[in-house]
Amino acid sequence: MARITKSFVDAALPGAKDILFWDDRLSGFGCKVTPKGAKVFIFQYRMGGRGSPARRFTIGRHGQLTAEQARREAEVLALKVAQGSDPQRVKAETNRIAIDLAFNAYVDRFHEAYLIKAWPSSHQDALSLLRHYAVPVLGNKALPDITRKDITAILAGARDKVATASLLFATLRRMMRWAVNQGDLERSPIDGMDAPAKAPSRDRVLDDDEMSLVWKSTAELGYPFGPLIRLLILTGARREEVAALDWSELDHSSQIWVLPPSRSKNGVAARQPLSTLAAAELEAIANRQGKSAGWPKAGLVFSTTGNTSVSGYSRAKARLDKAIAMLAASEDASAPPPWRLHDLRRTLATGLQRLGVRFEVTEAVLNHVSGSKGGVAGVYQRYDWATEKAVAVQAWADHVTGLLTEVDQTNVVRLSEVKA
Repeated sequence: MARITKSFVDAALPGAKDILFWDDRLSGFGCKVTPKGAKVFIFQYRMGGRGSPARRFTIGRHGQLTAEQARREAEVLALKVAQGSDPQRVKAETNRIAIDLAFNAYVDRFHEAYLIKAWPSSHQDALSLLRHYAVPVLGNKALPDITRKDITAILAGARDKVATASLLFATLRRMMRWAVNQGDLERSPIDGMDAPAKAPSRDRVLDDDEMSLVWKSTAELGYPFGPLIRLLILTGARREEVAALDWSELDHSSQIWVLPPSRSKNGVAARQPLSTLAAAELEAIANRQGKSAGWPKAGLVFSTTGNTSVSGYSRAKARLDKAIAMLAASEDASAPPPWRLHDLRRTLATGLQRLGVRFEVTEAVLNHVSGSKGGVAGVYQRYDWATEKAVAVQAWADHVTGLLTEVDQTNVVRLSEVKA
């Protein structure tokens, strides 16, 4: 044993195997010299007395640390051991936090383990928000180190986008609560924070002239977005429900689309009849994919890769708006005010009401749970309105066809008297 000093370590020579030198004043403090001449400061200790196994903690390399710096670190470690803290376990936990709980990596873990299952219809939107707004701010910062100021900094990036800020906050709040449930956080940094103001409810409904312009202009988009948007118009389904549509969900003989609960926003399966116009759109896509008769048994209906559903809605919508403006100008008409793809769902709902469809049937077409399906009615009302839904979606398709062929819409038969 000798006092571990700079001069002693400098003079220490390597041997055929590791050589350990121990300090004569600080128990457990030492220096290891490897056969290749590397010199590493170490601290050896026991948790639980002489009968327990010895554990060795690497303090650092000579050259990166001086002997005196290493000694001071060893003194701190000795004090922690005396207080019952295991340096190796603390180091392992610190490394785990730095690697496993780094925010940028945790986002992917949260997406795969939670979002895909809990938010099947909007998990990609939530993931995009986290990657676009949160990851650039937090990077690989460990979850336990995230503060309210960090959350505020993230939300500042979306301060001018009310709906985006609201969804971003909700996603972050859900992520932090999930981390608490997983035991990765003691407390969410979002607890007690006020949520951003919610976006005002939208009531945009396209009128018949606007619907005609939109439908005609989708021809300029081609596959996949042209037929995708036309199916949104005809079915009133949510964007992601149509975008991720798989042929296995479609029955050619019965003209039925069975939306599984895993892809439904409300987690409720839906059997939706297809109008002749919607079936014709699918027929054209099947032909494009090389199916001469019937529809494919499986595979994505809308895909440019064959493996993933389509993306890039913003660019497609911008192209569509440009085509609409050009068509409106050629017809000496005004281009529609700003609208969103989700407004097509509201437009169908409103259109069905105009055609005299019962409210319960409209909700069934939209696979929407509220009002008429709430409370006692929601528990005991199990009728699925299959016949009425089929009549309703066909009436809507006929109405859309009338807009395109300029048929007089004033004599459209109302459906309020249709019987089950």
